[in-house]
Amino acid sequence: MGLTLPLAPPAGPFESPLRAAGDPTISSSLAPNAVLLVVVAVLVASGVFLLLDRSLVRVLLGTLLIGNGVSVLFLVVGGPAGEPPFAGIPATDVSDPLPQAMVLTAIVISLATIGFLLALSYRLWQLSGTDNVPDDIEDARLQELADLDEPSSTFAEGEESTTTADELAEDHT
Repeated sequence: MGLTLPLAPPAGPFESPLRAAGDPTISSSLAPNAVLLVVVAVLVASGVFLLLDRSLVRVLLGTLLIGNGVSVLFLVVGGPAGEPPFAGIPATDVSDPLPQAMVLTAIVISLATIGFLLALSYRLWQLSGTDNVPDDIEDARLQELADLDEPSSTFAEGEESTTTADELAEDHT
């Protein structure tokens, strides 16, 4: 017994016979590559994990991994590769250039962010001899005041409230 393919309706003048309705290969050719999706998930998850560290070198590597993961994701969602846009090839067989342009844009943004983080980590290393981001003294002081439930030094008791919630609370009392 030989392999038989179901008959597809005839393609129109501007429709590729490969993309005709009822073709069983359409669903399999448009399905995303599972290996690339796993690669994207691993790159982005590793990048997020590295971004949560206090070391600027790890933040730099996390940004790099997330940028590469997003670039691969753009190519995965762009669909299968088509033919290059030369004369004589139907327009339905040409690959979409938008995902490729998005990848180039993502590469440029990632490169600019990585350059900024490199300069920031180098300057921090020059000043402190380490790449760990120090604690902010003002944040620590505000956290202590919040734990003690005390107002900050900028709070003035005699001033009127400018928020609607405070005004409504005063009206109900």
